Amino acid sequence: MQQRQRLGVVTGGSLQEGLTVRLDAGTSVEDMRVGKFVVVQGQRFTFFSMVTDVRLGATTPKVTLDPPPADEFFTSVLTGTTTYGELKLDLRLMLPLDGSADLLPVRTVPHHFAPLYEANEADFTQVFGREEGSHFMIGTPLDMAVPVCIDLNRLVERSNGVFGKSGTGKSFLTRLLLCGVILSDVASNLIFDMHNEYGWTARSEGSSFVKGLRQLFGSKVVVYTLAGGTERHYPSDGEIAIGYDHIEPEDVLLLSEELNLNPTAAETAELLVDAYGQQWLAKLWDMNQDTLKAFAEEKNASLASLNALKRKTLQLKRLGFVKPHADLATVDLLINALMSGRHVVLSFGRYDDPLAYMLVANVLTRRIHQRWREQTERYLQTKNESDRPRPLMITIEEAHKFLNPRLARQTIFGTIAREMRKYSVTLLVVDQRPSSIDSEVLSQLGTRITALLSDEQDIDAVFTGVGGSNRLRAVLANLDTRQQALVLGHAVPMPVVVQTRSYDEEFYRFVEQRTRRAATLVQAQQEVDELFPD
Repeated sequence: MQQRQRLGVVTGGSLQEGLTVRLDAGTSVEDMRVGKFVVVQGQRFTFFSMVTDVRLGATTPKVTLDPPPADEFFTSVLTGTTTYGELKLDLRLMLPLDGSADLLPVRTVPHHFAPLYEANEADFTQVFGREEGSHFMIGTPLDMAVPVCIDLNRLVERSNGVFGKSGTGKSFLTRLLLCGVILSDVASNLIFDMHNEYGWTARSEGSSFVKGLRQLFGSKVVVYTLAGGTERHYPSDGEIAIGYDHIEPEDVLLLSEELNLNPTAAETAELLVDAYGQQWLAKLWDMNQDTLKAFAEEKNASLASLNALKRKTLQLKRLGFVKPHADLATVDLLINALMSGRHVVLSFGRYDDPLAYMLVANVLTRRIHQRWREQTERYLQTKNESDRPRPLMITIEEAHKFLNPRLARQTIFGTIAREMRKYSVTLLVVDQRPSSIDSEVLSQLGTRITALLSDEQDIDAVFTGVGGSNRLRAVLANLDTRQQALVLGHAVPMPVVVQTRSYDEEFYRFVEQRTRRAATLVQAQQEVDELFPD
């Protein structure tokens, strides 16, 4: 077993408030960082913990009221005796020393003066596992070159969130997660790529460029674009168009802020649907003032509301991919690709505004969710494994626009977030303002990967439904501005701060090796099946 370095001893604390540890004289307080992973050795259990606060203490107040001269000799004499460093620990997991059980949730505390040790590589491996199978390295600890892995099988079981203020690397974190899911083949991915960052080459924070998912995984990833929206000189596997009859009142309600709709717009749209069915929007746009007035009198509707709804929704008609009639064959091909285990990036090209993004994402997701729901119901009836729907993870950026408190209960994204894995469809929500997302949706997120946030409301929102969040707030607030994140929730055994994995040439080689190894295994299995058919 690797030798652990002793840091100090437990001097107090409780299960609810965490432990207090006094550092040994030879341990520099400057080497202790909030978020550090440490180990307390009890009499019956090993306690895996996180540092949540670092502070200075003194045995007598006199030494701080009358500080000694600024001299190295006085400082060395006092350090560790009269003055000392102190840590606050958050206990997260415990392991019986007799080997009677695996990792357990913390239900007790270690004894007084239990020694505190720096975690070693064996500790990290025991808690977070090795990078193999569905375990994927998301980063390393702040002070060690040891993999910290998340369990991708557990990740895709629930909806998840990637949060952080602008410039902290949310897109790179998201790209890493998507790569892990593709490599492990635990789910299909549908990525609504608003800023064209995931399919093909994208620009990094500096002047360099990074590879997209299509370049890394080839034909396993298909890239669709919107009709008339292609700007880049990259091939597309198909163009998506939306017909007037594909747009429902729910879509218009989602766009109420972007279109500046009146509060009565939803009711007015429903009256039109009752009268004209799927053609409600085309009929509205074709109405002149006389027909609008006649419809208002017949349905006892507000003429002003009808006029406002027509005038404001005409902005949708100007989008190049919104057509009077649209063939759904391309959409069906997209859905079939997802159901067969491939991954789809929908690149928005020049349509990089929220209006286009929200309309397309809602229309397609509603249709996709319906197909997965039908497939799930078929599977429950037949009990045939071939009918089991493949898990699907849908990635949306600017998630607060779909999941704010006013809309979360009325949109398909709110439905998916609340249903969790009921129909094998989950969300990966990416946002810089988690406080704008409905609290019920936030509480359903299984795993949260959070880069630096500075707004107090956003920090509070990230910890919605998380036990012991008060002790973790300081950890999140002290992250560096780039390439650091707090990972907590369903896919990791305990919260951990990581230096996030670099998305660079070394990572490309790792993907290539894993992909080649998987292809070799598939080929070998096919040869075995041919030699020994059923």
